[in-house]
Amino acid sequence: MRRSLPRFFSPRSGRRGRRALSPESLLVLGFAAVILVGSLLLMLPWSRTGDDANYLTALFMATSAVCVTGLIVVDFPNYYTTFGQAVILVLIQIGGLGVMTGAALIFRAVGRRLSLRSQAALQDSLLQMEVASDFRRLFRMILILTFGIEAIGAVLLFVGFSLRGGAGDAIFPAIFQAVSAFCNAGFSTFSDSLIGFQGEPLIVWTVMALIVSGGIGGVVLIELLDRARGRGPAIEFHSKKLSLHTRTVLWASAVLVVAGAAGLLLFGLTPEETGTFDSLEAALFQSVTSRTAGFNTVGIGELPPASLLIIVILMFIGGSPGSTAGGVKTTTAALWVGELWSSLRRRDEVVLFDRAVKPTIVRRSMLLINLAVAWNFIGVILLMWFEGTEEFGFMELFFEQISAFGTVGLSAGATPTLSAVSQIWIIVTMFLGRLGPLVLAAWILGAHKSKVHHAYGDLLIG
Repeated sequence: MRRSLPRFFSPRSGRRGRRALSPESLLVLGFAAVILVGSLLLMLPWSRTGDDANYLTALFMATSAVCVTGLIVVDFPNYYTTFGQAVILVLIQIGGLGVMTGAALIFRAVGRRLSLRSQAALQDSLLQMEVASDFRRLFRMILILTFGIEAIGAVLLFVGFSLRGGAGDAIFPAIFQAVSAFCNAGFSTFSDSLIGFQGEPLIVWTVMALIVSGGIGGVVLIELLDRARGRGPAIEFHSKKLSLHTRTVLWASAVLVVAGAAGLLLFGLTPEETGTFDSLEAALFQSVTSRTAGFNTVGIGELPPASLLIIVILMFIGGSPGSTAGGVKTTTAALWVGELWSSLRRRDEVVLFDRAVKPTIVRRSMLLINLAVAWNFIGVILLMWFEGTEEFGFMELFFEQISAFGTVGLSAGATPTLSAVSQIWIIVTMFLGRLGPLVLAAWILGAHKSKVHHAYGDLLIG
């Protein structure tokens, strides 16, 4: 008679009494470990300019950097030394490479391979690719594109910053801003972000280009690069057209940028703009950066409520799958619009660019939106409970919650003065906002489909 293995034995662990963690759990723990190490490094005396050591501040800043959010509770360039800023820069780069590339790097370093189930969870959540795709090539190409684009951006920013001062003082800010922009982090070595550089096209447009490049995703960049080099698509169908994923990302990104800029121009910006071109540039920049980048060339706290609401919508949607950006993603928003249009026309399929989207993908996107709405609804209620309504109004707290969830980093002025319990909630929100797609994918793929079918009932709606 065959003996069953004890409950605490796992063949993968090789020992009794130790349960092997799933790859998804290892990745989440790895992300948390990077945040912990980063917070300890920020607690070192030579990381700060003063003697006021506060671990909650260090934990908040480390989480914001690894989750490429950009929310800060201190005056970043004056609170941290060059060493402390370098620690933040490394944390941003680690977070910006993303969960997918970080996963491949971790497992490659320890000599393990991702299981088919783990690849499916990561790729279906972050890249919308088939498991049979060349995972190793994609990982290598993403690293090359990341560091290559950041290097080009750093050179252009170095030229722009050098025109204002000495070349020696422009090196570190150029590198820092380039990495932070491509990783959609929003951290800046300047206390007023980029407000002081408004009207300087070389700096403003370089940062915008870096944000867009990091926000459309590695898979889209690779496919566009292959097309430019005359190669066939590396991701899916051998067709003369771009893949459905790439077309959806590019169109959705363009529509959001244009619509966001038009909305900001319509409802108003701040008085800093001195001409039509300055206003157009400021609106376009803020529309781009609001989708999880976190830089600003205007005072966010001075914007009218309607403009703040436009930014909130952009922050909630965020960037694209497999990118350095957060939010529910552009493809999810496109599927939501497609589902609404199909329902209004009484169609059974969601069609994008003459292609029917798999029902499972549509269901997952709707689930992701529902979970995001529920989490942020609870978050706003908790922040209003923690902070009250005397110092902060509803819009300020609503703005901070969505900014943390979308890993944006923009603030209407409430973040630096939040209470300790509110800061802890924002830390948790930033962490889940960054790792949400991975956790959701692992949960969905691990769930067992119910075989029980209940009798139908009727409800009145509308």
